[in-house]
Amino acid sequence: MKIGSQAHKASAISASNEDTILVRGRDLTRELIGQITFTDHIWLLVTAELPTPGQRRMLDATLVAIAEHGLVPSVQVSRMTFAAAPESLQGAVAAGLLGCGSVILGASQDAGHLLQEVVTRAKGMAMASAALEVVREYRSARRPIPGYGHPLHKDGDPRALRLFALAREVGCAGAFIDAALAVERAVPEILQKPLAMNVSVAIPAVLLDAGFPLLAMRGVPLLARTASLIAHLLEEQSRPIGFVLSHAGAAAIDYDGPTPAGFEARDK
Repeated sequence: MKIGSQAHKASAISASNEDTILVRGRDLTRELIGQITFTDHIWLLVTAELPTPGQRRMLDATLVAIAEHGLVPSVQVSRMTFAAAPESLQGAVAAGLLGCGSVILGASQDAGHLLQEVVTRAKGMAMASAALEVVREYRSARRPIPGYGHPLHKDGDPRALRLFALAREVGCAGAFIDAALAVERAVPEILQKPLAMNVSVAIPAVLLDAGFPLLAMRGVPLLARTASLIAHLLEEQSRPIGFVLSHAGAAAIDYDGPTPAGFEARDK
């Protein structure tokens, strides 16, 4: 199924000729290279505008916040892929990114949609009531509450708290942060247990308040994690643990399928 009409055969992102490369209408070599940061460039590419100082701070902070969190599944699969195919750095990075989804790393856009629902409804009712209504509907539909709960940071994700504090500091805090906090307060009433917000809801909260588009939200953690994966793959070349991870995974799992007579599994 097509996303939309395919009749408009044009792009407004980049063009070039023999002398000039344009990015969002700006001369790459004269206006951008050496003049703006990579964070500025991401904002320009996505929104067609250069960010304000506050917008730059918030996008930069979210990229830093989500880039690295140890040997999470995306990192493990990347390092194991590189151990098996050391000639393919790009393949190992891609493997790690493909391991990012609704459970690990990729929940920011889903959480953004949740916050958008709450903020939209809050135009006709109190934010607390809107949050209760939306959480109740998610619960009735047996949908998870994206961005809430964390296997390690059960009493509150320090990254989320820092992002909210920074948003207030630079003047970017608004309705979406209010919605995230309202959902956190609504969760115990509807689910009968508290779930602290994690960084995957803090990222869309602060970026939506800063004016970043919701439909590009999933790209933020992917960009950030790419940098981390490159660091892990550089380390893998001098301090390899890819096969250690693979062997540890195999050792943790028992075989309980059928066996021929006399078969004994190898000791782990």
